[in-house]
Amino acid sequence: MLNVIIAVVAVIALTIGIVWVIDKFVPKKFKPVLNILLWLIIIFLGYKTYMSIYGEIQFNQLKDKRYALVIEKLKDIRDSELAYKDVNGKFTDSFDELVKFVENGKFTITQRRDSSIYDAVQSKAFGIDMYKDIVVIDTLNFVSVKDSLFKNSDRYKTMMNVPVGEPGAKFTLKSGELDGIPVFEASVEKSVILFDQDKNLLDKENQVISVDGVNGSALRVGSMNEVNTNGNWPKNFSKDQ
Repeated sequence: MLNVIIAVVAVIALTIGIVWVIDKFVPKKFKPVLNILLWLIIIFLGYKTYMSIYGEIQFNQLKDKRYALVIEKLKDIRDSELAYKDVNGKFTDSFDELVKFVENGKFTITQRRDSSIYDAVQSKAFGIDMYKDIVVIDTLNFVSVKDSLFKNSDRYKTMMNVPVGEPGAKFTLKSGELDGIPVFEASVEKSVILFDQDKNLLDKENQVISVDGVNGSALRVGSMNEVNTNGNWPKNFSKDQ
């Protein structure tokens, strides 16, 4: 957009110069018409410059609002996936399975305590009573995943749906292993979130490389390429990662 603005400003400056030349050298009878025409051009170009700047401001404001809503959904997906892994030892790539787990799953509340037991082998070997240390894990209670993560909300039932942008769009959910470690990734393309916006501004957004912007062409949480459950958004979009 900067190049466009520079070009428009240069044309405006050139037009003003032409107006001055006309005022100095063009016969008086032609001056009124030419002056009016050139000033109309200046006004038009000035308007286009203003709209170029204002249009990008509006785009960025809308983008930030939509990204914030999408990020909240991605955080719900991450929380649900982490709970699923705690119980099942792996992540899932099925939203149906994830929703069912949140609906019916339970966390096991345990307590670890140190204890000791009689060691018959060592006692026989040394001729005296010998004991060995052990860790005992007691099950104290079971807590509903739904109540723990979502309290009185049922928003987990629609966490697969992208909340803004292209109607009917859903997040992409993947899971697998990386060097034997479970990984997952949930994502949505920026072109889906901003499907109804200026294509030039969208192309520019897809190429963002910035510490305070969402780098790349998609919003995502987790990764299939590294052991990472963070989102790719900066802190200014969310209070936590």
